[in-house]
Amino acid sequence: MEPKGVQLDRETFSCSICLDLLKDPVAIPCGHSYCMNCIKDHWDEEDGKKLLSCPQCRQTFTTRPVLLKNTMLAVLVEQLKKTGLQAAPADHCYAGPEDVACDVCTGRRLKAFKSCLVCLASYCEKHLQPHYDAPPFKKHQLVDPSNQLQENICSRHDEVMKIFCRTDQQCICYLCSLDEHKGHDTVSAAAERTERQRELEGSRLNIQQRIQDREKDLKLLHQEVEAINLSADKTVEDSEKMFTELIRLMENRSSDVKQQVRSQQRTEVSRVKELQEKLEQEITELKRNDAELKLLSHTEDLNQLLHHYPSLSPLSGSTDSSSINIRPLRYFEDVTAAVSGLRDELQDVLRDKWTNVSLTGTEVDILLSAPEPTARDGFLRCSCDITLDPNTADTRLLLSDGNRKGTFMKEHQSYSSHPDRFSRCLQVLSRESLTGRCYWEVEWRGGGVRVAVSYKNIMRTGSECLFGLNNKSWVLLCLNNSFIFLHNKVQTPVSGPPSSRLGVYLDHRAGILSFYSVSETMTLLHRVQTTFTQPLYAGLGFYGLGFYSPGDTAEFCKLK
Repeated sequence: MEPKGVQLDRETFSCSICLDLLKDPVAIPCGHSYCMNCIKDHWDEEDGKKLLSCPQCRQTFTTRPVLLKNTMLAVLVEQLKKTGLQAAPADHCYAGPEDVACDVCTGRRLKAFKSCLVCLASYCEKHLQPHYDAPPFKKHQLVDPSNQLQENICSRHDEVMKIFCRTDQQCICYLCSLDEHKGHDTVSAAAERTERQRELEGSRLNIQQRIQDREKDLKLLHQEVEAINLSADKTVEDSEKMFTELIRLMENRSSDVKQQVRSQQRTEVSRVKELQEKLEQEITELKRNDAELKLLSHTEDLNQLLHHYPSLSPLSGSTDSSSINIRPLRYFEDVTAAVSGLRDELQDVLRDKWTNVSLTGTEVDILLSAPEPTARDGFLRCSCDITLDPNTADTRLLLSDGNRKGTFMKEHQSYSSHPDRFSRCLQVLSRESLTGRCYWEVEWRGGGVRVAVSYKNIMRTGSECLFGLNNKSWVLLCLNNSFIFLHNKVQTPVSGPPSSRLGVYLDHRAGILSFYSVSETMTLLHRVQTTFTQPLYAGLGFYGLGFYSPGDTAEFCKLK
């Protein structure tokens, strides 16, 4: 606590002009004290002016005050000097060649603490105090120290440029707005700076989201390397144990299998690590961009913001989020099974004939998922032919047009009994299973239709067999003028333009399911991001007799 008190005394008995301990201290009429020579020199510089002023509070005097040495203050200063303490600031407080210096300090100047866009001057902490204490200065705009204050002055009218012309994309002063920029779209410079900074914050949020996505992908790749190494190590260990039970000839074959496993292990790990390096490079670049945008988004100097804004504001590259998706594999377990079979079945003939044991491990599926198409041409490249399975159709559904079209009928159809058939729920599944990336379109007529995807093992009877009322199906309910998405009994209202044609995009591996309204353009209605654990089947359904009359139709469109 004592050093803090001593520091307070040093500041109290320091001259605000030379920043050193007072020498021959004098007090002027406003009450502030200075070194006699310092205040004399200061007033000598102001001698040509009508009024003299106090360097601290700016109080003015019509006549030059008589300066008398303050004896008591001089004694206190001498006692402070005897303590051996230095009143001068530390060297790191002084302005260096690269620093912004205080414009008020004389002699060796201190670093500026703030710059004033109204005064167009920079101040150290001591000389900045009037901006906090004196009412006329409190309204001034303070910013971080800057050497470019003069850039805020209009070169034509010598006025502060407080207005931004959006028409010409430049800062102007008030007189410019009345002259050559008259009639232009103008706003205050502060408002424009706020808008630009808001846009930069949006760019930062996009970058941060991409960083999170890449970090998540990177974590999955780390886990994949672990899984590959563990599986490979276990396979090698089991293979060696079984080969030791065979004759010397089998021991040689054991070495061959070991080399194959290790070779495949190196290949797979090398491929995964290559992806890791790419993601790490992208994360580093994104973080660098984020840091630059963060620095720029917090600047209060609009000219600096405008200077760097065109090169940094746009977010380069796609903002589509990609993800790492890994299929559950057994890696090298097939090798173990093959070796075990050889041990049990081929021991008697192994001396005379060598049966190749090939490494059957499947390439690890860790490629980045392709982004969802943005135009209909891209979706059509993923299109697939889908037909309806008569063995799943409710008996009130009539299938036609090569089992592409379903019609809600009042009469029951003469379908044979089948365990896959839906009972008392007007719906049907496709014959084809859907994996990978698929796209199809449904044309419908009538009061309403259900466009769905579902697992094969969905219930076939009861209220929970309806698409969307269980955790095995996802459905878009299409009414005359509205849409509702339904999964596991949870309804989500969907807004979008009414359309008699709907597009469905599925990326099974990425867990993406999207519904589109298709007309001259494609409008996204709803997108699902989840994990699909089984192959999916396309589904169509209708509402019961209590809602709409029979005659409603839905059809899978021919896209190829």
